[in-house]
Amino acid sequence: MVKGENASAWGDPAIILRCGVEKPNDLGPASRCDMVDDVGWFSETTSDGYLFTTIGRDYYVSVEVPDDYAPEADALADLADSIARHDPVKKPCV
Repeated sequence: MVKGENASAWGDPAIILRCGVEKPNDLGPASRCDMVDDVGWFSETTSDGYLFTTIGRDYYVSVEVPDDYAPEADALADLADSIARHDPVKKPCV
């Protein structure tokens, strides 16, 4: 179960959204940035799916997406409008 005012989960298995997370340790200037509906994401594989974290915004938002939701990026498209509206891009992916 996900608890906290900065986190939410839905689905079975759960997609987990966390706002205001720390910068990923492996995120650097040369890291790959995938654009999904004008939101840049840093992706990491996990044991059961992917962990995506926004790039180029004031706050980091992470989304854990299990493999059951392949293609996993579909969940990111569903969130893009809300992220763009509440945390505008400061530095776009190149």
